[in-house]
Amino acid sequence: MGRSVESLCSNDDGAVAPILAVSLFALVAAGGVAFDYSRMASLDTELQDAADQAALAAASQLDGQTGTCARAAAAASSLLTNNTRFANDTLGGAITVANEGTCDQTGSVKFYKTWDTTNDVPGTAANTAADAKYVVVTVDARKVNYALTPIVGALSSGDFNATAVATLSGGAICKVPPLMICNPNEAGGGAFPTSADVGKGLKLEAGGGSTWAPGNYGYLDFGAGALALEAAMGSNVEKDPCVQSSTVTTKPGNTASVPAGINTRFDIYENGLVAYCTQGNGNCSPALDVLKDVAHPQFTGGAAPPNELAATSSPADNCAMANGSDPWELPTVQYLPDPTTRAQVGGNPTAMGLPRDICHAISSSGDCTNGRFGDGSWDRDLYFQVNYGTTGTGWQSLAWLTSWVTAHPGVTIGTISRYNVYRAELDGLTAGTVATRRAAYTATHGSHTNNYYTYTTPRCAPGSGATASIKDRRVLTAAVVNCTAGGVKGSSTAAPIGWVDVFLTEPSVNRSRTGQDQIYVEIIGAATRPDGTNAFQYYLRQRPKLVQ
Repeated sequence: MGRSVESLCSNDDGAVAPILAVSLFALVAAGGVAFDYSRMASLDTELQDAADQAALAAASQLDGQTGTCARAAAAASSLLTNNTRFANDTLGGAITVANEGTCDQTGSVKFYKTWDTTNDVPGTAANTAADAKYVVVTVDARKVNYALTPIVGALSSGDFNATAVATLSGGAICKVPPLMICNPNEAGGGAFPTSADVGKGLKLEAGGGSTWAPGNYGYLDFGAGALALEAAMGSNVEKDPCVQSSTVTTKPGNTASVPAGINTRFDIYENGLVAYCTQGNGNCSPALDVLKDVAHPQFTGGAAPPNELAATSSPADNCAMANGSDPWELPTVQYLPDPTTRAQVGGNPTAMGLPRDICHAISSSGDCTNGRFGDGSWDRDLYFQVNYGTTGTGWQSLAWLTSWVTAHPGVTIGTISRYNVYRAELDGLTAGTVATRRAAYTATHGSHTNNYYTYTTPRCAPGSGATASIKDRRVLTAAVVNCTAGGVKGSSTAAPIGWVDVFLTEPSVNRSRTGQDQIYVEIIGAATRPDGTNAFQYYLRQRPKLVQ
């Protein structure tokens, strides 16, 4: 029997169905939003991860050298485009970084001198490679293409961006003698060395207790005292291959015994030299070319020139400077040009090594425009006249020299540097076209009158040449530090801004115009590895780290 209208109206069976039907839209929307929110969160994480990795890749290139910013931008871009994890996905297309190759603030990769970590904001913008200490990478904006959220009226998310900031820090200093130089170009805000610095002389004065100035030098404190420094400065190989850079501090440069270690590179072995570097153990060898402005007499009563390798009596005395019975001696006429005419006074030097820049050589203080930093003008004519018997510019026709210059494009005979003369002499010694011994003069010292000789090849210990893993003995690699900005004085934390290779032109001895604590060098250029390849991250192994 059919149900009455009244009973039908009062029946509540199936009342939940319309409620569910109405609620279904809200439930599906909520689930869709949750699903798409998860995808947005994944996108945000992925973008930030991409930015972080790209910034770290870019920071690894911040070596301050030419092309730094281009290489950093290329590294960031390459990481993203060549890594399948970052290159493409289904959430909105490719992740890319514009290959912004200049040190400016217009692209996706920006460079800064400093970063305010307290407020997390950039400091001064970097306009040069040397100033680029922080890199900011922003990856391209992307959207999430919604899967279910369109039910509630939206087709895609807004733009998602990600930015990361990175720099280099920490790490270790490796494979160098413990020598640092205050940046000669710091006052101008520049890097050191530049191409314009190559071939110029640098008179390194020992840093003292007050704030050090550009041109001061000091030693990096590896924690073992002056005797260890002396050994390290003379050692054929690095005694401490790596030390944590965060713990390295500077030491005052007037550690009196340390130049004795340097002088072993010139075949001079002082009495009292640290045991590690004594004459016969081979730890601190001379270079293969040790021509210098000091001479040695023949043995007293002997007819032959000195050969300390064969000596049986007190060989160390015979190889010391101003000690013992037959030591290395300063010549009777030293190189000392007139301050006005720039010409040598008192006749030609009786012994002459590769000399200082003329503006440094005229007196103990010199008159170089840039003080300790010279101009690269040195007396080539006199050097070749004293050592090779030429007159005027006749040295420019020496066959062994012109042959070397021809084989090295970019070297000019008339303006050849001291370092390149040295390298040409090395080749000439190998070929037998450069003499190994020269009769210099006869002189009386004390009660003895002797013939004095200068030598191109070492006589006190076997010489050691450059290899693929060890640099030439007259080439030093030094850390370059902005001493003024860093407030370096005495024992201070060192923050190298780069590395420089320098050529030792003379031993550190007391002359009429120089003190024993001075180190005179010629700038070779930015440091390279012993095999001649790029040295970035070889001497200072830094780790890229995220700042933001």
